[in-house]
Amino acid sequence: MERRTIGATALAVGAVGLGCMPMNWAYSTSRQRGDESVRAVHRALDLGATLLDTADMYGPFTNELLLGRVLRQRRPDAFVSTKVGLLVGEQHLVANGRPGYVKRACDASLRRLQTDVIDLYQLHRADPEVPVEETWGAMADLVRAGKVRALGLCAVGARSARRPGARLHDATVRQLERVQQVFPVSAVEAELSVWSPEALRTLLPWCVSRGVGFLAAMPLGNGYLTGTLTPGQGFEPEDLRARHPRFTAEMMAANQPIVAGLRRVAARHGEDVTPAQVALAWVLAQGRHVVPVPGTKRERWVSENAAAAGLRLTGRDLAELRGLPAAQGSWD
Repeated sequence: MERRTIGATALAVGAVGLGCMPMNWAYSTSRQRGDESVRAVHRALDLGATLLDTADMYGPFTNELLLGRVLRQRRPDAFVSTKVGLLVGEQHLVANGRPGYVKRACDASLRRLQTDVIDLYQLHRADPEVPVEETWGAMADLVRAGKVRALGLCAVGARSARRPGARLHDATVRQLERVQQVFPVSAVEAELSVWSPEALRTLLPWCVSRGVGFLAAMPLGNGYLTGTLTPGQGFEPEDLRARHPRFTAEMMAANQPIVAGLRRVAARHGEDVTPAQVALAWVLAQGRHVVPVPGTKRERWVSENAAAAGLRLTGRDLAELRGLPAAQGSWD
């Protein structure tokens, strides 16, 4: 697989990564199988999809434990990205950016992952009670201690943190400007897909201008852009899509023209090319430092996603995808 670099230190990873969250958290819990997920991680590494993206809150903790089963055998093959700063409460998430907590959480993640170093340690969410510089300083101490190689900031929660009237990533860019004064940012993780392109406006340009890597979260639109979901099919109560504004039966039906456009482009590249692969190829075409991180728990989808790294979209393809209707269904 093609390799791409993250950050000024030129950390090399496969062009397509693996989001590990669905293996233990947030999606179709009745279909989660530990052994099947372990096989999926092995398959990703076999195919060169080296970036494994997890977080201590996924499960919580069980996702890191699962990856640890693979890493104890194949640590040299993997690039490990995990996150700190969010705790799972009864019905909500709580940010914790206190320096002492960050350092204890890192040690706990290292134990669960069965490794002595984390390649990319990301701040999952800034704590409103703690200056972000203090949290970032504690994370920088972990780099100096040899427990972490590089630091990143996760902006996936930017929608919920946005002030009325502000652009989506304004607050994230302000945070990045602040922490960059403390210690270099190597990567930013944020949502980017055919139906959620907002990061192209300000956040990705900020990263490009500073040599910061961009990890594209949810590049397949939480599964919608694969074309395998049926409007009105319903989701398990614990599945995040059960409460997602774009996954009501009405909105899933209204957004079918987006999937139809992906299918048209796929058909031009061969009968074996899928809408999901076109969606990932679109993300890859947004820049040399962009790495999509599609989430899955099955070997079949790992193989399909990895193959997207070899799909080259034409100017005609990209123009057609740019012309697709905007997604319906508010995220706010």
